[in-house]
Amino acid sequence: MTTRRQFLATAAFGAGALALSPRAVWAKPADGKPPMRFIFLHKGNGLFPSVMVPPSLSKDDAATEAKKGPLDLPLAKHELPEWMKPLAAHQSDLTILQGLSGKMCTTGHHTWCSSLGVFKANERVSSIKWATVDFELAKLYPSPMEHVEFACFPLGGGNARGTLNGIATGFSARGPQQPNYAFGSPKMAAQELFKSVSTDKGVQSRSQLGRTALEFAARREGQLAETAPGAERAKVKSYADSLEAVRERDRKVDGMADAIRPHVPKLDAKYLADEMTTVDRQRGHVEVLLAALISGLTNVAAFTVDELGHEYTGLPGLETEKVNLHDVGHGKGFGKLTADEVRFAVRRHHMTLVDAIAARLKKAPEGDGTVFDNTTICYFPDNGETHHSQGTEFPFVVLSGKNAKLDIRGRYIRLPNYGEPGHKTLGNWYTTLLNAHGNPVKHYGDPDPGLARFGIDQAGAIKQFLG
Repeated sequence: MTTRRQFLATAAFGAGALALSPRAVWAKPADGKPPMRFIFLHKGNGLFPSVMVPPSLSKDDAATEAKKGPLDLPLAKHELPEWMKPLAAHQSDLTILQGLSGKMCTTGHHTWCSSLGVFKANERVSSIKWATVDFELAKLYPSPMEHVEFACFPLGGGNARGTLNGIATGFSARGPQQPNYAFGSPKMAAQELFKSVSTDKGVQSRSQLGRTALEFAARREGQLAETAPGAERAKVKSYADSLEAVRERDRKVDGMADAIRPHVPKLDAKYLADEMTTVDRQRGHVEVLLAALISGLTNVAAFTVDELGHEYTGLPGLETEKVNLHDVGHGKGFGKLTADEVRFAVRRHHMTLVDAIAARLKKAPEGDGTVFDNTTICYFPDNGETHHSQGTEFPFVVLSGKNAKLDIRGRYIRLPNYGEPGHKTLGNWYTTLLNAHGNPVKHYGDPDPGLARFGIDQAGAIKQFLG
């Protein structure tokens, strides 16, 4: 039997909806300034804090780093770690951020939406306590699609498995017990996001059918809401409102057709295939992500670049191998590369993706500058510091434009170690992002009970980042 919720999901996907109940109504900023954009790219299998350290630290700074003591150094005076060299052109915009803990999150092999939501989570929808930080930021800068998510889905283990090429449960959350949905293939993403301006007759036909289905469903649910008994009435009205919200979003996208049309991604044939390497899947997703941001369809995107259960294919130096990241986490090498060399290859490849995003946004004009001027990109591990993580550290690579509202650009920052005075958590970091951009929340996320014994005040933003 198909429930209203299941039908709603099916109808919404047919109409290109990734959020079943969009809460934001698109509008131009009242002050006339361009909106801020946020891109969250997260990886599986951990990210060693040791590989984040510039190799050119002085003897004294290296000694402080070894003790995980606080540092705040200008990157302009230092060499980037070798795997970050693809970001060399963006060094003045770069922040290497160390020392954030996340022991209040689910760690170990997998995190689900935990590292974006700062709470314990698992595959059960009931474990989702509130909207992840990317959705909270999306509320501050409304757009027609609200939020767009992409993923290289795992084939086993980790987050809910769907299909590599379909739409399935994602790694972000729209609200309590509301998982987001992510595009698994660039082809599906491009078709769904840009079908309002598609010249493909088949896509146009499917789009019209989807909208007809939504219109029928919204009208039907509205009629039921008028006659349903008390408790059921509120539930049915919620479904009707959700459907109408999706229809309203589609109308706004249609109204932007002329602005969207020049930015429709022109994907290479290899990105449109059902079978492709992981590397091509990632590059294809980047193309669609950029088109969605530059066209104005969304101001916030999340991208699960890889996940522990995803078999890597096409890695530079390992083009003929299927790389199992779980095995790499347990010290197994592939081809002629050791496990650490495989990790290096993965990280360096990821930096080429970040470079591609930043470079393209710097070429996209906006106002008196570029789209990148108003963008913050965060790259981080979804499960913390290593394969079997404890959550003691969540290293971040951050790129931010000149209009970004945090005073962190061009710096290597190590915050005080876990348990030391001044130590900060993922919750503090996300609170800082939200406070800087207009959400006055006192603290985002759950506290870490383990920090209580150190007498550390966990609430609030990282004040020195706010300038």
